[in-house]
Amino acid sequence: METRNIKYPYLPESRTILYVPEENKYMFSAKEVALRESTDKKISTGVVIVNEQGEILVKAANQSALKNQYLLATHKNWCIRKLFKIPSGQKYWLCPGCASHRNHGEYRAIKMLEKKFPNKVGSSLDLYLWGHWWCCKPCWDKMIEVGIRSVYLLQGADKLFK
Repeated sequence: METRNIKYPYLPESRTILYVPEENKYMFSAKEVALRESTDKKISTGVVIVNEQGEILVKAANQSALKNQYLLATHKNWCIRKLFKIPSGQKYWLCPGCASHRNHGEYRAIKMLEKKFPNKVGSSLDLYLWGHWWCCKPCWDKMIEVGIRSVYLLQGADKLFK
């Protein structure tokens, strides 16, 4: 596993992000989830949470707050946050098409974990995120709360998804 010296918009103290190649089976699964289930076609993300035995417990993708197909298609090409060059992770409330942290893949996967596997909360779990290059503070807070041990991104995510 590789670590990188990247300046993230947010990274909790004493935490690091690890990187794996696209061939990693968990990253491959996260990518499949993103491409199949994400309704945010501008920035599709997928997440898998894996236990110590290497079993995938839950999978989730980010979801747009918009449900209307016309508005979703419009948002794919036009976003007020992008127009005003608002950095990733900030001022989601400006654009109804941008997913708030509650709709992020990480957050949704953790909520699913809490519902389906409450006994796993607090155990050593790993999270694989495909489609983004960092995690926002609310997602990190939730990951730390449930005992996510390591967060893995795709090698080169800082260039691919920035």
